[in-house]
Amino acid sequence: MMKNVLILGASGDIGRAIAKQLADEGYQLILHYFKNETSMRQLLEYINEERVLQVLQADLTRDEGAKTLCESVLYQVDGIVYVSGTAHIGLFQDTEEDIMDKMLHLHVKSPWYITQHFLHQMIQKQRGKIIFITSIWGNVGASNEVIYSSVKGAQNSFVRALAKEVGPSGISVNAVSPGFIDTKMNTHLEAAEKAQIISHIPLNRAGMTDDVANAVSFLMSDKSNYIQGEVMNISGGWS
Repeated sequence: MMKNVLILGASGDIGRAIAKQLADEGYQLILHYFKNETSMRQLLEYINEERVLQVLQADLTRDEGAKTLCESVLYQVDGIVYVSGTAHIGLFQDTEEDIMDKMLHLHVKSPWYITQHFLHQMIQKQRGKIIFITSIWGNVGASNEVIYSSVKGAQNSFVRALAKEVGPSGISVNAVSPGFIDTKMNTHLEAAEKAQIISHIPLNRAGMTDDVANAVSFLMSDKSNYIQGEVMNISGGWS
C-alpha cells in the first residue's frame, strides 16, 4: 500500500472527502490548501492527528507557489492526488488574460512542476501513484466554461501520456473525471437548473463527494495495479 499521500486542494469539498477516506484507510497525509483555512481546520478536527504529516499553504496559480510547496514537503511522497481547481464561467471572448494565466497555472503548469519534482523519488523506488481529479468537460467541453474545459482536457492528455512514459518504472497515473457533483462549486445554479441537469443523468441524482473519494481510494490501492492511463468517469452515466 502507498503510505504517504500528498493531496493538493484538500480543503475543498471533494478534497476533504478524499482526505477523510484515505486517512480512515491508514494513509499518512500531506495536506495542501490555498485560502480556505477554516475548512482545513474543520478537516483536521475529523482526521486523527497521527494521520497528518504536514499541512501546507500555497498559491498554485503562481510559479512561486508550486516551487515553495515542493521545497516545504519534508517527507517522501508515495502518492499524489490533484484536486486543486476552480471553474471559470463566462463567455470565452470576454475572458481576461489574467484569468487565462491563473487557470493555466493552477490546472496545468503547477501540476507539471509538482509531478516532475516528486517523480524522481518515485522512479528511484520504482513505485508511485498519481491521480488527477479532472472533469467530464475535459472530454466533451462546455459552453461558457471554455477555459475550464480546456485545462481539464490538458490534464486528461497529461495523464494518458505520462502513464505511458512512467509505467515501466512502476508508477501508475490515472484520473477521476466527475460529472455533476453536489459541491459548493455548483451553488451558483438555481434549483430549476440543477433539476434540469439531474433529469439528464441516468442514475437520476447528483453525484456525492464520497462517490469521487471511493474512486480515488480504489486507484490508490493495490486493487488497481493493472489500470494505467485511464480517465474514469464518475458521472452517473451523464455525458
